[in-house]
Order: sequence, then C-alpha cells, then structure tokens
Amino acid sequence: MPSPASPIPLPQRHSLITQTAESLRSHIAAGHWQGHLPGERTLCSHFQVSRQTIRAALRVLEREQLVSVSKRKRRQIGTPLTGAKKVRHTSLVVALSPRPLVAMSPSSVVMVDQLRADLAQAGLSLEIHVSSACFSDHPARTLEEITMRLPAAAWLLFGSREPMQHWFVAKGIPCLVVGSCAPEIPLPSFDSRYRAVCRHAGAMLRRKGHRCLALVRPEGAYGGETESEAGLREALEGGQPPLLEVIRHDGSPDHICALLDKALQSKNPPTAFIVARAMHVLTVMMHLMGRGLRIPRDIAVVSRDDESFLHHVVPAVTRYATSPDQFARRVSAAVLLLAKGSSLPGRAHLLMPKLIAGGTV
Repeated sequence: MPSPASPIPLPQRHSLITQTAESLRSHIAAGHWQGHLPGERTLCSHFQVSRQTIRAALRVLEREQLVSVSKRKRRQIGTPLTGAKKVRHTSLVVALSPRPLVAMSPSSVVMVDQLRADLAQAGLSLEIHVSSACFSDHPARTLEEITMRLPAAAWLLFGSREPMQHWFVAKGIPCLVVGSCAPEIPLPSFDSRYRAVCRHAGAMLRRKGHRCLALVRPEGAYGGETESEAGLREALEGGQPPLLEVIRHDGSPDHICALLDKALQSKNPPTAFIVARAMHVLTVMMHLMGRGLRIPRDIAVVSRDDESFLHHVVPAVTRYATSPDQFARRVSAAVLLLAKGSSLPGRAHLLMPKLIAGGTV
C-alpha cells in the first residue's frame, strides 16, 4: 500500500488522435498494407473518424518514420528510427470459414478447440469470421474490407479456394491454409496426403475387379479434391484400366442423390464409389441402399476421410484416417509461430492417413 506521501497516478485519457495512431500502427504491424497506405478517404471510412483526426494521427506516424509523404503521392510505409515507438503487434488470430463452428466437421471442431487453448496460453486470442463471400470466385472486395477491419497477427484459412489464396499471396498477409493449395501458390498449408490415399484406394478397387469407379467430390477449385482426382487417375493407368467418373456436387443431399441416379443409369454404371468428404458418405450409402443395392455385394463405398460418426455405421465403412489430435497440434504450433512474427515456408505439410478396413468393399 503506498504511503500518504506517495504520488497516486491518475487515469490517463487517450485522445482520439492517439487511439487512431495506435490503430494505424497495429494494421501496419500486421502487414495489412504493403508499400503504401490507403487514401485518407478510405482511412476515414474504415476508422470512422474525421479527416482532421486521420491527418493528425498520420503526422504522429510521420514523426516516428513509420510513414513518409511526398507531393501528389500516397503515403509510403517506412521503418521507424531507433528510439521511436515500437510497433505493437496485435494479439488476435482470425480464422476465415465458409460455415459456422456448429456446421464444421467434428475433427475441425477438435482442431479449433486445441488452437484456442494453445493461443490463450501464449496470450493470443482466436476469432472465427464466417463469410461465404470470401470463398467465392471474386473475394477481393470482401477480403479487403475484413482484413482492414480486423488487424490480426495471422490468418487461418479453412478450406480455401484458389481465388482467396491468390489474394493473400498478392497482399503478403501472413496466413496458414488448413487444406491444400494449388501447386503454384506458395502458402504454408496442412492437409492429408489425398493424392496417395486415392492412388491406394484406386489400386485396391482395381485389384478387386471393379470396372467403373466414381469419385464423389464437391465442385469448385479445392486443392485436396484436385489431388484426389489426380491420385485416382494414376492408379488406373496402364493395361485395361477401369473407367473413372467424377461426380461434382454442390454439397446438398438432393444434388448428390440426383447425380448418383444419373450415374447409375448410365451405360457403364459405377461399381464402386470413393467419397471425398465424410459428411457425404451417409448420403451416398443410404441412397444406394434405398435403391435396393447391397453394400458391398452389389456396390462398394470407400470414404477418403474419417470422422467420429463413421465409427457407428453398419456395415463399417472402409476409410482412411489421420489422428485429429496430431493434426490439431501441428496446425496450432504453426499458427503460434506465424502469430509471433516468424515466417513459414510456403509449402504443403502433409500427413499420411492409414487405411481402416471395413465392410463396404
């Protein structure tokens, strides 16, 4: 307890200019702007302050040499002088997802829980931002708005598509992809070895005499699905290979069932289905059995992925599984490095699933 003579520090009220300058520093530290700052009008709109306030805050950053200005040119982002106020890195990690947590797969929920706990232990927080627009064919405008509004130390991209990945590469914003990237995209990513999995599944079904295989996969430019298709084609090369039909669906049960019916009514109906997402395995199996087909006597089903609910299916589903805990720990460790300012090599980190033999082949 301080003595009566000890001075008691009074609460300090930070001015709006000081707060705006601090927000600008956080955005610069997070790498949200590369090379130059946005124009004053854009900054005013983003921070919801007047142009006078923005100009005053920018003068503070100019004195720190965080930004520099010249006539008729945008303000350039620079490096602060020794002794200038250091840029404070934000303690926020943002995960972008096309669906809310309640709609994610069980393994994804396990990973998010593990990530929250590890980040909290390191003094960081995780925020999940759900936006279907970020995962569209033209996500630039939405991504620009979100990354300006949320000054994150690192970004986590769940199941991202190529347009989103290209945008993050172009902006140089630190991010990690949970899923697969296109081969030419230099972003760190974590996923299963889907190419090897589907190559193994295709060879297994070929040895069992199946004459036509069907890959059931979501439509869209997802790296993991592309790798799966490539692995299957490799397995079917040479000799007199079975036919391969790729069924691309929109994720809805109605669309999946309609495409299954179309495939089964074709001249060469599939004798085996490889399903790329565990959540769609039950749809495929129930629809096939509803048509009177017996699994595996009449038709085979293989799940490329594993989820806990598949452990209760009868007959037991032949599937490929990785440890969700191991996957979560590896993603968590990488995100922590990224959030603390370390750089990660822009390559894929792949885990090899193991075959769990069931009664569907």
